[in-house]
Amino acid sequence: MKRINVLAITVLVICLAWLVSRNTGPCRTDVKMVPVGEEVKIVPVSEEVKKIPVKGMVTMVDLGAASCIPCKMMAPILDKLGKRYQGKAAVIFIDLRYNQEAAQQFRVQSIPTQIFFDKDGREISRHIGYMSEEAIVAQLKSMGVQ
Repeated sequence: MKRINVLAITVLVICLAWLVSRNTGPCRTDVKMVPVGEEVKIVPVSEEVKKIPVKGMVTMVDLGAASCIPCKMMAPILDKLGKRYQGKAAVIFIDLRYNQEAAQQFRVQSIPTQIFFDKDGREISRHIGYMSEEAIVAQLKSMGVQ
C-alpha cells in the first residue's frame, strides 16, 4: 500500500513539474490587450501598458480575464462602446492572466475592475465587478464624453 502511495505522489510531482516547465500560466511576460473594436494584440508589457491611460483622451480600462464569467458578459458591451466612442474615449481590456504586472500597476484586487481616467490621466472612478452598459455610459457622460 505504501509503495502505491509513493508511486502516486511521484507521478503527481512529475506531472506538476512538467506543467510548470511549459510556462503557459500566469508567469508569461506578454500582455494580452484587447483595444475594443480592433483585433486582439499581444505585445510586450513595457510597450502598451505604459501608454495607459491614453494621453489627451478619457480612458476606461477594464482589467479582467477572458475566462472570468462577468468579464465574458462585459466583452460585447465593451466592444459596442469601443466602437461608439471611437476617437472620443479609449476603451481597453487587459487580460490579467497574461499581465500580472498590470494588476500591480493598477492596484487590482478583484476582477473585473474598471478604472476611468480623465484626459489628464488622473483616476476619476474605479468599479469592481460587472458593470452594465448604462453605468459605463453614465460614467463616461459625467466625464464629458458624448
